[in-house]
Amino acid sequence: MAKEYKHEDSISVEQMVSEIKPYGTPESAPKVGFLESFQRGDGSHVHAKNLKMSHLCVIALSSGLGTGLLVGAAAKLRLGGPLFLLVAYMIVGIMCICTMNSVGELTVAYPDLEGGFNEWYRKFLDESIAFALGWNYWLQWSTTISLELVTASMTIKFWNSSIDSDVFVVIFMVLIIFINLFGVKGYGEAEFVMNSIKLTALTGFFIMGLCVDLGATKTGFIGGKYWRDPGAYTNFKGLVKCFSTASFSMGGTEFLALSVSEVRNPKRALPCAIRLVFLRVIFFYVGTLLIVGLLVPHNSDRLMGSGGAATSASPYVLAADIHGVKVIPHIMNAVILNSVTSVATAAMYSSSRLLRSLAIQGYAPRWLDYVDKAGRPLRAWFVSILASCFAFIATYKKQDVIFNWLLSIVALSIVFIWPALCICHLRWRAALKHNGVPLESLGFVSYTGVWGSWLSIIVNALILIGQFWVALFPDGGEANVSNFFQNYACVPFTLACYVGHKIYVGKWSKYWLNVDEIDVETGRTIYDSGILQLEKEEFKQKIACAPFWKKPIVWFFN
Repeated sequence: MAKEYKHEDSISVEQMVSEIKPYGTPESAPKVGFLESFQRGDGSHVHAKNLKMSHLCVIALSSGLGTGLLVGAAAKLRLGGPLFLLVAYMIVGIMCICTMNSVGELTVAYPDLEGGFNEWYRKFLDESIAFALGWNYWLQWSTTISLELVTASMTIKFWNSSIDSDVFVVIFMVLIIFINLFGVKGYGEAEFVMNSIKLTALTGFFIMGLCVDLGATKTGFIGGKYWRDPGAYTNFKGLVKCFSTASFSMGGTEFLALSVSEVRNPKRALPCAIRLVFLRVIFFYVGTLLIVGLLVPHNSDRLMGSGGAATSASPYVLAADIHGVKVIPHIMNAVILNSVTSVATAAMYSSSRLLRSLAIQGYAPRWLDYVDKAGRPLRAWFVSILASCFAFIATYKKQDVIFNWLLSIVALSIVFIWPALCICHLRWRAALKHNGVPLESLGFVSYTGVWGSWLSIIVNALILIGQFWVALFPDGGEANVSNFFQNYACVPFTLACYVGHKIYVGKWSKYWLNVDEIDVETGRTIYDSGILQLEKEEFKQKIACAPFWKKPIVWFFN
């Protein structure tokens, strides 16, 4: 039964009704010319729901499947061995699933906040924390553009090492700028195509790798040969080093929370997308890395950072090339180029919108809040393009050094963002309890609950501690300042942002919002409890009535 409100609660009712969002088909926006589209819009273009459910599902399965997994795993396979690499990815994968459940609950409750989940930090934590983490997240995505462009230039070396790397940086930069020129629709369609290619290729790679391991090539039966010699793992520091790349590889999953604002019915779309994250972790991360570990010895001199040839940096290429499989290495290299283009496109799309959201919240110059008639955050987009020009350092001879610096900056950013999102979830639950709001009234309730948020916070804290250890004391045992800043550069940047904002606003007496100060109503979408109950019963009946083999499909995609 829905709660009945008395006359004196009319203000509260007014607030709630104003937040109920209809999910019908929006009216067609008036068409504007190409040049006219760059003029300032009236704000309605920002809220156009132009992302389809199919787009969101494909993004859920494959967003972020790029450099961290396809290229960065090479160095970590060398440092940790196949077993430790798998352990790191499985632990981070569980943490990712828990984090996405927490993020999903808050996103369905607050689907239309201007700043996305950047607004949560100010709502549930503290404005200085919001400032520091907002700029941390923008730095991550803007750095990712350069990282992916450098990776593209490195990948090309598999075919040609004579042409200057910056030539390929220009080509791929023009491509991602062109895609982003078409706004949400262009981004959605391009990501759908590129991510579909990634998913198809990785599925094919898994099947191919299984056949090779079982003896389908001239190498004969391999089985667990490389797990015995040179071995399944290296040392504990090798395991710790694997976690940062694993975090970066799965970073971008939280991007669903930003993408869902472009979908017409987030309550229906996001839970399905979150369930697909589970499939993504199990198959596309752990499954394909298991195949890589079976087919590529971790002491191969062709792995990136080994001091040998750097033209075959990806272990996914080596898995086929080492065992004489023709054509597949070229296909996988092309897939890597497709993947880095996809991630760079998403990075440019998100970094510009993040910068605009910082401007709206007052954490960046107000000048950057400009949105044109096509819904593009034009000025913030130009800043993101300028930031991506750092990728022209790709012509530097020691590309792997540049790659590792960029990777480290991006990887540790995720280790800050994910626990912060989970802390927001815990604060949200505490505020709901304080205000007497039942969980049954929420559009989506996290499958992993508060325990999932606590697990994510603890694991991320341990990763930060471990990275501090291996950054300051690398394999040699003595303190190495250069190595420390290479692997921990993100931390002083975030702390500097936090302290700088505290100094600017002068609020040193308060570091945290009390539960009774958290406003859970403003911006929240209220769902009819009766309809929610009917939808839950309908979902249970669909699963119960489905044949045994079809139940997982119904659960994942309904």
